Amino acid sequence: MVTKFETEGGVVTRGMTYAKMLDHLREARDCAYVLGHLHQTEDNDMDKLLAKGWRGVGEMLQLVEHKITQMAMRKMQ
Repeated sequence: MVTKFETEGGVVTRGMTYAKMLDHLREARDCAYVLGHLHQTEDNDMDKLLAKGWRGVGEMLQLVEHKITQMAMRKMQ
């Protein structure tokens, strides 16, 4: 898989790369929460457990977003 990066004057910038990474993390977090919701709608115990697991994944991705945002802010100063 080849990833396309936006450039300024043909050069990939740190800020745009951080922004792209954060967009992908937000999308992954949202998908994890949706999967958690979908599993929660089922009646069996395994799906209830998987729902909790996916919500946990969503929360962990949110923590990663926060950490990367902090790193980006320090780097941009």
